[in-house]
Amino acid sequence: MLRLGTVEHKKEIKVIVLVENDTFLDVAKAADQASITDFDFTDMQRLIEQGENALEKVSFLLDQSNESCFISADEVVFRPPVIPLQYRAFSIFEDHLKNAFAQATKLSGIKYEIPPVWYEQPLYYKGNRLSFVGHKAEIKWPSFSEFLDIELEIAAVIGKKGRDIKEEDASNYIFGYSILNDISARDAQMKEMPGQMGPAKSKDFDTGNVLGPFILTADEVDHPVALNMEARVNGSVWGGGNSKDMHHSFSDIIAHISRSETIYPGEVIGSGTVGTGSGIESGKKLAPGDEFELEIEKIGTLSNKIVRTGL
Repeated sequence: MLRLGTVEHKKEIKVIVLVENDTFLDVAKAADQASITDFDFTDMQRLIEQGENALEKVSFLLDQSNESCFISADEVVFRPPVIPLQYRAFSIFEDHLKNAFAQATKLSGIKYEIPPVWYEQPLYYKGNRLSFVGHKAEIKWPSFSEFLDIELEIAAVIGKKGRDIKEEDASNYIFGYSILNDISARDAQMKEMPGQMGPAKSKDFDTGNVLGPFILTADEVDHPVALNMEARVNGSVWGGGNSKDMHHSFSDIIAHISRSETIYPGEVIGSGTVGTGSGIESGKKLAPGDEFELEIEKIGTLSNKIVRTGL
């Protein structure tokens, strides 16, 4: 099983692979020691672009490397495993929408219902790829909001370039899966939604997107992906579910977005929030200083703390 990540270690950005809970392999250092020069392991984007052969080399290095190539978790600062080349945020879980729309209707007095088109095709917006941070990063409370929320999502990372991809072939274009937390300013979102332009400022602020801690390579996961998911805040379970409940699979999504449009390695697709994977569904909201953990089976746990300054 390969769980790949990106960390800062001794002032260098490095691609790592998880060896065990608190130990990582420095992939570039291991490749240098093994005199492997035909692959670039210094950057996750480059590793993804190099495809299956590069992953085979990583597996080889994981089996053959000595302890001089190992890094302890307490020596690193996590970065997003990859900075998305493109970021598309979908909304694929029906239970989440039903729960969230019921609360939004209650709070705003405006009746929200799932539109018929949602059932017919995957719906998405393109988010800010430059606002991503990683595991254990502090999330900065945006000045324009008083109602912040987490969103527990599974993300697919694209591994191959393609266009007009058939649904039956689409899973072959997935490099791997990660955990995504789409921090949302719900009060700003309520204000924006009647404009029918999709989420905008409510999802668009520094540190508003969190990815990590690892990318689990797709060969370790059956398709359609069916992994247990759980969200916790300050140790208390807020909710969760299973990715098998996606109304549209990642194959559906890839076939849809690649119609007359080329997709590229390093693009990230967010599933949208799993049912009960956010506070809005039950009336909960974040407070400054809250610590949250989003866990997905086989991938790991994405942990962060939200801080508010200037009060």
